Amino acid sequence: MLLHVDSRFLSPYALSAFVALKEKGLAFELATLSLDAQANLAPAYQRQSLTARVPMLEDGEFQLSESSAIAEYLEDAYPERPRLYPRDLRQRARARQLQAWLRSDLMALREDRNTEVVFLRPATGTLAPEARQAANKLIAAAEQLLPAGDGDLFGAWCLADTDLALMLKRLQYDDILPSRLAAYVERQWQRPAVLDWLELGRRAALV
Repeated sequence: MLLHVDSRFLSPYALSAFVALKEKGLAFELATLSLDAQANLAPAYQRQSLTARVPMLEDGEFQLSESSAIAEYLEDAYPERPRLYPRDLRQRARARQLQAWLRSDLMALREDRNTEVVFLRPATGTLAPEARQAANKLIAAAEQLLPAGDGDLFGAWCLADTDLALMLKRLQYDDILPSRLAAYVERQWQRPAVLDWLELGRRAALV
C-alpha cells in the first residue's frame, strides 16, 4: 500500500489516515506532495484521487481519497486487524458523527488556529470572536463525550480520539482548555502512531 500525504506533514486528514494504517498494523509506504507547489493538481494525481486532495491511499490497483473513506475502507477490508472504531453499533455511529462534525464545522477555529500551531509554532495573539465561539462549542462537545477519569472516548481507543485530540490541540496556547481535556490531548499525542507522524514532520522541517 502507498499513502500520499502533504510534504510538510501538516494535514490533519493525512495524519488520520496515517494513524489508521499504523493502528491496523498494515505495511505501507509514503509518498509526499508539495501542496504549496500544487502537486495535488497534477493531472495524473487528480485522475487517481478524484478530489485532488491528500491523503490518497493506493491499495493495489485501487485508489481512494478522503480520510474518513480511507478509514472505513481499511476497517472493512482488514477486519481481522485491530479495530479503528468501536464494535458497538451506536458507539461506532457516534464516533463517525464526531469525525464528520470535526471535518465540516468549526471553520473559524480552523482558520484562526491552523495546524501550524499544532505541529510547528506557538500561536500568537488572541482568538478572534468567531474562533472563540467555535472553541467553546468544541470544548462543550468534548466534555460531554469524554467519560469521567482518564479514558478514551468509548472506553478503548478509536480513530475519533486522534481526530478530536488534534482539534483540541489547536487551543494548546490559548489557556482555555479544561485540565481534563488538556490531559486527554496529551495522552492521545503519546500514541506511537502519532509520535511517528510527529517525527516525520520534524524531519521535513529540517530539510
